[in-house]
Amino acid sequence: MRISHDRPCRHFGEKAFARCAKLLRLAPWLHKDVVVRDHQRSSEMDEQRVSNLQEMDEQQAEHFLTQLYTNLSPEEEYNVRHQDYVMEMPQSGERFRGRENMRAFQRARSYHSTPPRSLQLRRVLVKEGLWVVEAIIDYGGGQVFDVVLILELRDGKMWRDRWYFAEPFEAPEWRAQWVERMEP
Repeated sequence: MRISHDRPCRHFGEKAFARCAKLLRLAPWLHKDVVVRDHQRSSEMDEQRVSNLQEMDEQQAEHFLTQLYTNLSPEEEYNVRHQDYVMEMPQSGERFRGRENMRAFQRARSYHSTPPRSLQLRRVLVKEGLWVVEAIIDYGGGQVFDVVLILELRDGKMWRDRWYFAEPFEAPEWRAQWVERMEP
């Protein structure tokens, strides 16, 4: 399969995009055959179509995040991030400053690690420019974590977010008389 010179992956339909992106991950040398459009102009046009996240209720926010984290598209995520975006993962001591930096990381991630297989939202709370998200993230191979995201919004976009990861663990037996078991 050869990627057309005049149609980079991001302009394909959803299924074709997934095949194209997978092909580029498996055969990165094909990247030279993919024409890169004027991303700044394209991004500016895409940004004009982005909803104001601060106007969303919990149901809309959950739907939006489900779509965003299902697609795992650096371009889509870039467009909903504030110009002064910061993402932090306190447990690893990492801070990504700037949406350009975050997009570059996301593009490089597929060459260095396995992206998550799935991110299943459990709950989304929305209150005055703040979203709190509970989810389960599955990296495959038995690596499943509970995750909490705290998203701060500014100017209708994601401004800051913090990701907290927790591995499940067995509860001590001595507490059993006071608790009820939850499904993971």
